Amino acid sequence: MRPTTKSNGWIKWVVGAIVIMVVAAVSVYAFLSLSSQKEVKPEPVVERPKVVETVGAVKTVIGTSVEGRKIEAYAYGKGETHIAFVGGIHGGYEWNSVVLAYEFLSYLDAHPEVIPKNLTITVVPSANPDGLYSVVKKEGRVAAADFAKISSDATIPGRFNANKVDLNRNFDCKWQPKSTWKSKTVSAGTAAFSEPESVAIRSFVSAFKPVAVVFWHSQGGNVYASRCEDGTLPETLAIMKTYARASGYNAVETFSAYATTGDADAWLASINIPAITVELTTHTTIEWEKNLAGFKAVLGYYTR
Repeated sequence: MRPTTKSNGWIKWVVGAIVIMVVAAVSVYAFLSLSSQKEVKPEPVVERPKVVETVGAVKTVIGTSVEGRKIEAYAYGKGETHIAFVGGIHGGYEWNSVVLAYEFLSYLDAHPEVIPKNLTITVVPSANPDGLYSVVKKEGRVAAADFAKISSDATIPGRFNANKVDLNRNFDCKWQPKSTWKSKTVSAGTAAFSEPESVAIRSFVSAFKPVAVVFWHSQGGNVYASRCEDGTLPETLAIMKTYARASGYNAVETFSAYATTGDADAWLASINIPAITVELTTHTTIEWEKNLAGFKAVLGYYTR
């Protein structure tokens, strides 16, 4: 008996479905087999970078000059005892004091370990940036090479700020409107702290409260103690001798070459902060090794 057409159709449908199911099963099996044969690569090992703690400098703008240039302070260390070093209060005339201060920034960046844990060291490299700019026509960091073609006479106007005031006569110790520099009469401003650069130093001292301040000047080859109406502080004499002994400069208790008024270090003496003035031997050298030795000796003095 032959199957009917209807029966043939049903059989074909069943056979087709079975074929499709078989093909699908074979495909799934083949896929799973290939997957199981693939090499499973391990996750790459990522090496964590080493964390290196560095000291570095904390830069603060402590004020601006008459012409709007920044007066910057660079602090190193985290100790409670604070010592400050200031260069360039006489700008371009004593440009080597600025170069020396910037050299100390480089040194401290490279050797933060020299700062004892109990100390914070702040360097103000250029306290009279307008006076510096008037000579070298450059802002920011300077080097000795920048001044190689500048004559010594050309640096004289750079001693003063843009108001033609001698900033180291503008502080509040026996201040007078006119003061002296060698045989010359110089302007000391319209009042003590009339100049923004002097105000910046005063604000810095008020905010950071250093236990001692060292000013770099030139030229003389001496270390001078500071004094005001009440004379010289005993600790001032101690750090003067400490810096002088280590550096090889002469220790001089009183500056007597000519009368001065309104000195920055004298003002510090008047508020009971020991301060010394280090006079480099010439206007063109920084005498790095001598001053590095003096610098370390002062740090050692305050580490005891």
